[in-house]
Amino acid sequence: MSYFVTGATGFIGRHLVTELLANREGDVFVLVREGSRDRLDTLRRGWDSDRVVPVLGDLGREGLGVDPAWVAEHAGEVDHVFHLAAIYDMTADAATNEALNVDGTRHALDLAEALDAGCFHQVSSVAVAGDFQGRFDETMFAEGQHLPSPYHRTKYESERIVREESSVPWRVYRPAIVVGHSETGVMDKVDGPYYFFPALKALRGALPSWVPLAGMDLGRTNLVPVDYVAAAMDHLAHLPGHDGEAFHLVDPDPQPVVEAFNAFGTAAGAPTFRTPVESGLAKVSSRPLLPRALRPASLLNAVVRTAPAQVLLDQTVGRLGLPAEVLAHTSFTAVFASRRTEELLAGSGIAVPDLDSYAALLWSYWEEHLDTATARDPKARAALEGRHVLITGASSGIGQVVALKVAQAGGIPVLVARGKDKLEETRAAIELRGGTAHVYPCDLSDLEAIDTLCAQLAEDLPTIDVVVNNAGRSIRRSLRLSEDRFHDFERTMQLNYFGAIRLVMGLLPLMREQRSGHVVNISSIGVQTSPPRFSAYVASKAALDAWSNVVASELVGDGVTFTGIHMPLVRTPMIAPTKLYDKFPTISPAQAADLVIRAVVDRPHEINTLLGNAGAVVHTVAPKAAFRVLNMAYHVFPDSAAAKGAVPEGGVRETEQIVLARVLRGVHW
Repeated sequence: MSYFVTGATGFIGRHLVTELLANREGDVFVLVREGSRDRLDTLRRGWDSDRVVPVLGDLGREGLGVDPAWVAEHAGEVDHVFHLAAIYDMTADAATNEALNVDGTRHALDLAEALDAGCFHQVSSVAVAGDFQGRFDETMFAEGQHLPSPYHRTKYESERIVREESSVPWRVYRPAIVVGHSETGVMDKVDGPYYFFPALKALRGALPSWVPLAGMDLGRTNLVPVDYVAAAMDHLAHLPGHDGEAFHLVDPDPQPVVEAFNAFGTAAGAPTFRTPVESGLAKVSSRPLLPRALRPASLLNAVVRTAPAQVLLDQTVGRLGLPAEVLAHTSFTAVFASRRTEELLAGSGIAVPDLDSYAALLWSYWEEHLDTATARDPKARAALEGRHVLITGASSGIGQVVALKVAQAGGIPVLVARGKDKLEETRAAIELRGGTAHVYPCDLSDLEAIDTLCAQLAEDLPTIDVVVNNAGRSIRRSLRLSEDRFHDFERTMQLNYFGAIRLVMGLLPLMREQRSGHVVNISSIGVQTSPPRFSAYVASKAALDAWSNVVASELVGDGVTFTGIHMPLVRTPMIAPTKLYDKFPTISPAQAADLVIRAVVDRPHEINTLLGNAGAVVHTVAPKAAFRVLNMAYHVFPDSAAAKGAVPEGGVRETEQIVLARVLRGVHW
């Protein structure tokens, strides 16, 4: 059995290829334009399979522009043609939609017929329902519905072509709004609800999360994760006896728009909307309070689709990255029935997960990979474009996100960490978005390995413009439990202090020669607040601070500068073993990375939090009072199981811990 897939380098396509490789046998031929070979090569390295075979072609040419000799050679051998190459973009113009969605489908059908394929699988969309009012099931298609945009019209027309013109058996799949992977959050472009994420980020920065926002009923949307769509397509495509049928890949319990927004708002730490009156009363009444035409969602959609409103929106929210076309389609007028699909998937383990279970993953991935605020910042681009930025601990957490943001602004990340495989994954993510990165595996607790690294960097790269000392080790253990563990202090100091200064000292000759260089040290709010149980960690960070403060004055004439960031508690793999932190207020790796970018661009001497500065002042003016508060915290927060500690007899209520953690937000306890 063999397959031919168009759009394999696209979002749904690459996940479908993953499913085919995992669950099926035979070659997977994938259509690729000459200009996309590098992208496909990157994906093939991730698939790690010689069963993925590139076939040169072009969606815009008859028969997809595939070499006739190749077609003749493989005629009768391809069992399934999956046509995913299309444009899934509400903002695209009519000509682009026509060329890619309509003409592309005809060309894909031509190839399937020439190959005498077993089945043609068309990835359509629930957009074919247009503005249909009411229940739209999988047997329905031409219901006289209004098609309000070029995207709706061309998705409808491309499905019509398959239904009416295909001489090859066919099946049609209609996904709802496809979002990122429910287990990893992976997404490759801003679309659908992602357009609203910058607004959520702005809300988070402007208001505390507990501030209630007034909302109104905006109808229902329908979101499905890409892993569900790909798995369902693979399963449905191989069930016998269902040619000539359409399948709705939708959430059978569509989400109210406000509830979906709140799920993402909660994940972002932003304010959320209170339940609208209309929705609240609907829960106790089986009949709607208002006719459909007078409901807020209908009125809003009617207004924003008018030409004057579209012009006004383009000049306002459009400049913030929220297209007017998207606002005009925030909810569906149809309810998509999927009984056939649900019955065929029963027992397969393939089902749509609840949005609340993966909204945080979608938000985190967007914030770390798709938020383009750094790329849009002219100061960031001026400071980073073409610059080599060495980042330690770049395989995960803060370091990985810093690398992505540096590349986004045109910089060249130099990725350093112990694990080469994870560094290569980060490089692949950067290259898939058109950036460049270098990988240098190194154990930064090995001083000789650091010397070798510095020599190699000086030989390989023309400059090292910025060094971000991010790699670090944290140990949370009281002194009482550390008296026979002096090695904890040695290991922490080895990486956090000796490794960091050995790296900087090894690169100083290159920076002196350049007459420029900037070092960013990721320190800790603990240096300012001295939390109990962190004597090893805080001491190592304080030593790095002190060393940097001393040598900064010596290097002014050489053009080398330093910034220390007293970072609050960040949600990274480093704190994951301490389960106590699971319910603590933390900042995200992306928020921490934004601080690093600020350090690189503005180059201040220090970046501190308000609480950190307050802690430093209290330690100076009222040290005894500060130590009493810290001693109280010492007794409220027990040693962790990993530290071989135990909760004091009688226990400590979790609420006391959370209250103290929220009052002293960001401090490591």
